[in-house]
Amino acid sequence: MSFLDKLSECVQRNNSLLCIGLDPDPDCLPEGYSRDAQGVAAFNRAVVEATNDLVCAYKPNLAFYEAMGSAGLHALEETLSHIPAHVPTIADAKRGDVPHTARAYARAVFDTWGFDSVTVNPYLGADSMEPFLERDGKGVWVLCRTSNPGAAGLQSLPTGERCDEPLYAHVLRMVQAMPSRANKGVVAGATSSEELGLIRDMAPAMPLLVPGIGAQGGELAAVVAAASTGAVVINSSRSILYGPPTAAPLTAVRHRAEDLRTRINELRGPRKDP
Repeated sequence: MSFLDKLSECVQRNNSLLCIGLDPDPDCLPEGYSRDAQGVAAFNRAVVEATNDLVCAYKPNLAFYEAMGSAGLHALEETLSHIPAHVPTIADAKRGDVPHTARAYARAVFDTWGFDSVTVNPYLGADSMEPFLERDGKGVWVLCRTSNPGAAGLQSLPTGERCDEPLYAHVLRMVQAMPSRANKGVVAGATSSEELGLIRDMAPAMPLLVPGIGAQGGELAAVVAAASTGAVVINSSRSILYGPPTAAPLTAVRHRAEDLRTRINELRGPRKDP
């Protein structure tokens, strides 16, 4: 099964476009969890158990695990082992390097860790993405217009013969033109609804991975509107994982996830079963 087929099945099964980013900060873990890699693994397992019927994917950000050294990588391995087989996984790795190094990165995320998809950085050019795109049936999310405040300083620079096209649009065209055995998509942040709309206009059927909802304050209605023509995965991390202290932190996590899924589905309109 290809990544997009698996994603589509999970979207239908759970009636959800919600992806939860598993970005564990040991200092933010609820009471009862140790502030170390073991606590992270236990918390992630509990989050997955509490929410796997509410999501279309999980997205661990590798930086949070690498920061804890070998124990953190073991926590990542444990986390992946507890994600149900029908729920797609996204390695938020933002990898990008010369081709022979990119091949090693591709082996790491797909063969060693077993992720279904990965985020990649296009700024070394097309050949840096080819080792990922040649992976039959895997998912590759190319950074296009990201959600961080400083993104516009680079990604919106004018390009082209007449300097009338932003750099992120050039990246999108490059991704569209590249041959691929993998399922291609782009990362487009929710914090810039105008750019998100332009990306959707340029690529109506391109799968979009959309961060920036929740703690970053992205506009949910614009994101859901982009889902009307193609696959959209709406990620939320901190605003679901962490909240005010409570005697039942995992119940609170589930409620926050369920609330966001409900708000997304209200904007989507009546469910259309196949």
